[in-house]
Amino acid sequence: MTPIRHNHPDGPENPPGGGSDSDPILDAVRDCVLAVGVRRTTLTDVARRAGVSRMTLYRRWPDVRSLVGDLMTREWIAVATGALPEPAPGTAARTVLVEGLVAGVESFRAHPLFRKIVDVDPELLLPYVLDRRGASQEALLGLLVGGLKDGHADGSVRAGHPERQARALLLTVQSFTLSLRTMTDEADPELSSPAFLAELRGILERTLAP
Repeated sequence: MTPIRHNHPDGPENPPGGGSDSDPILDAVRDCVLAVGVRRTTLTDVARRAGVSRMTLYRRWPDVRSLVGDLMTREWIAVATGALPEPAPGTAARTVLVEGLVAGVESFRAHPLFRKIVDVDPELLLPYVLDRRGASQEALLGLLVGGLKDGHADGSVRAGHPERQARALLLTVQSFTLSLRTMTDEADPELSSPAFLAELRGILERTLAP
């Protein structure tokens, strides 16, 4: 995957190492955040854990927030791409898209980094919910647009503006990802997380069907 442009104002637009699958510095900041949360993570902690100098970090990221932004981009894109099923011959693009989105919501909610941020530093996510799109959201929109165009081509997705449809889908799955636990009652099978994921699958199918 090509480097991804960052939309948050706190970091450089394309810092080296952003989005890398095996960057030891991003691995180190992930471990720090999982241990103590974002607010208590320092560049000194990250440098020590990664075995590099603080100046090495400062040359690439101005602060912890921009470093965590790159970490989230890497992790969220990996979750989204990993959730997309390999299409079997004859499988409709709509089926691949719907199953990938539902699996993605489930995987996001189970992801240790996502759970830690939601539990300890939820304000970190607010700008990307209320004010602007982040790099990972742009990447996800690209994946969705590609899947929608495949669906338009095979006739399994209703005709429409692919970018608008992709943004509407992302709004839908974001709400399930971020707010699902406010609506579930795990003691009631009809209001459990699996029941709501099944409801999401139905919503997406009806939204995309021709």
